[in-house]
Amino acid sequence: MSARETKESGIVVIGLGRFGCHLAGSLVQLDHDVLAIDRSADRVQRWSAELDRVVQADSTEEGALRQLGVGDFRRVVVAIGASVEASVLTVLALTELGVPQIWARATSEKHAKILDAVGAHHVIFPEAETGERVAHLIVSKMLDFIEFDEEFAIAKVRVPRSMVGRTLHDLTPTDRYGVMVVGAKLPGERFRYARPDTVLSPDSVLIVEGTITQVQRFASLG
Repeated sequence: MSARETKESGIVVIGLGRFGCHLAGSLVQLDHDVLAIDRSADRVQRWSAELDRVVQADSTEEGALRQLGVGDFRRVVVAIGASVEASVLTVLALTELGVPQIWARATSEKHAKILDAVGAHHVIFPEAETGERVAHLIVSKMLDFIEFDEEFAIAKVRVPRSMVGRTLHDLTPTDRYGVMVVGAKLPGERFRYARPDTVLSPDSVLIVEGTITQVQRFASLG
């Protein structure tokens, strides 16, 4: 693969704090070429053994980013969380370089508004999103879930005891509970698409979709 192709398919991660380093590591595991940048020599040294390319540089300086060829990458993630000023100035520098996709981590609503105003294409709240997700799991009987918006969520739940031994056709979960069962994992088997004749056995796990309130209510039946 040429250097040009690598930069077009690769991803730059700026800021190797807790979020940035985990993000960079996950991207590498997904077979993406990653260029990691941090202004701290200690962090660069620490992560140089874990990541292929780690560079010490001041990301708020457009010239430094240009010299590293960051402007040739299509996707850059600004994972800086400790300094709002450095985060904003980095996004500004990336905007000047014309990076097509700038993802930026925000630590507050005000921070998010500033990032959006200076050119970030995607603003993320990893701490807030994780906190909300864990809160739902703690207070409900869901095993896992993804909430896309207030009107749609997908959850993994155990089969309620009252439904064991019955088919989805007999249970009509959509009519009764407002959720659709889209997948089922029977003991010792892999997940399969659910069918009307699927019989729910003990210790089975279901994938259901509906609003977050509906899927929580359905999980509580167990």
